[in-house]
Amino acid sequence: MGGSLHFEAPSALEYFASLVADDASLSVTEAAVAVAQDEYPRLDPQDTLAQIDALAERLQRRLHADVAPMQKLRLLNRYFFQELGFAGNVNDYYDACNSYLPEVLRSRRGIPITLAIVYMEIAGQLGLTAHGISFPGHFLVKLHMPLGEVVIDPFSGHSLSREDLDERLAPYRRQRGLVGDFDAPLGLFLQAAPARDVIARLLRNLKEIHRTAADWPRLIAVLDRLVVLLPQAWEERRDRGLARAALGQRDAALADLGTYLEQRPDADDAPALRRRLTELRGAPRLH
Repeated sequence: MGGSLHFEAPSALEYFASLVADDASLSVTEAAVAVAQDEYPRLDPQDTLAQIDALAERLQRRLHADVAPMQKLRLLNRYFFQELGFAGNVNDYYDACNSYLPEVLRSRRGIPITLAIVYMEIAGQLGLTAHGISFPGHFLVKLHMPLGEVVIDPFSGHSLSREDLDERLAPYRRQRGLVGDFDAPLGLFLQAAPARDVIARLLRNLKEIHRTAADWPRLIAVLDRLVVLLPQAWEERRDRGLARAALGQRDAALADLGTYLEQRPDADDAPALRRRLTELRGAPRLH
């Protein structure tokens, strides 16, 4: 008699790795939902995706087959921001829950990037072409319409004119010296963000929240995902090494920091990190 087959379910990180392995098949929505598994280990990502599908289907049933794209966009905005009540969490902007799609669906509150991801998924299911924009300081959504592009602020629900966008960009341009002869055209800041970049921005929001709180276990979990998502972003490996060191994970910290220094031997922080490595090698191993 043959023995029964036994398959191990993938870990949350392995599942995430499978979602982001290939750019051609990377689903922003599914990968963003998977990020929440670190905080909600019992989460079923397919259930969250089904909730979003149901929201899109509810609006789809109301639309006539021949509805014009611009009218479809107006109906979507009214449905998403007014009827469903999605909005920016102005009272607790830096709450990590704003970065978890299941929680955003429950509370109808989030930050620009998570609101944008839900909005874009529904828009896509309605046949609209929507892309995320990694605008400085504030994630936006761009929709391609027959008569031009429409830019939406998913935090407020407002449509933004070129004047609005220029005004928002002015502090960033001044800070970076992008004025006068060095001025950068607005269109440069309105390019569609690749799916991998969207997930990286979402994770880096969480990274900053956990680093500010010195929440090393949650920070390491986020950095694990960033290392998987961006294997050549050696700074993420460095930061994971420092977080591991803070948590007393000496050997893992040595591995990460050593890899960073191999790849970035001339980095500005290399001398300080070499000293940190020496300190770690002399520290007792925790069991």
